[in-house]
Amino acid sequence: MKASSRWLSEATPPDNRSHESCTPAGVPASLNHLHRMPSTHTSLHYHLVFATRNREPWLTEPTRTELHEYLGGTVRGLGGQPEGIGGIADHVHLLVSLKPTHCLADFMRELKKASSSWYRDHSHQPGFHWQEGYAAFTVSASAKDAVRSYIARQEEHHRTRTFREELIEFLQKAGVDYDERYLD
Repeated sequence: MKASSRWLSEATPPDNRSHESCTPAGVPASLNHLHRMPSTHTSLHYHLVFATRNREPWLTEPTRTELHEYLGGTVRGLGGQPEGIGGIADHVHLLVSLKPTHCLADFMRELKKASSSWYRDHSHQPGFHWQEGYAAFTVSASAKDAVRSYIARQEEHHRTRTFREELIEFLQKAGVDYDERYLD
């Protein structure tokens, strides 16, 4: 008998019990302790970047700083951990840690929805909106400090280069295909 065939025959529930009484992959519940991982361990960090609609310079002080604080609270409220938040008048950067149960697209939709509503109310700018879409890059645990530092120095970075130049550099470094028509 081949090993795979033996495994399948051993995994068949005894006494014609339903498959529901077995653990995943057909392993009998009596053998479950042999295949169970005691807990889940993840390290899921993202560098998130998104801009104001049409790159309009809506994000002015002091409301920009308050927005960054609100974004951090919203990240926490969505079950994530804010690690760094910064930006300039036309875009924001966030370093966040998420759980494996997060769906990034859902997380971003809720983050942008809540923060745009908050910003419109607190800045008295009813025309404020975020752009469609966002950029998201995974970050290793060993690179978190460098990304956090980069985010904290946004004003300095943008004295010499535009948001578009910055985004293209990120996309190229990450090996992300893009169409320049959709970067503005």
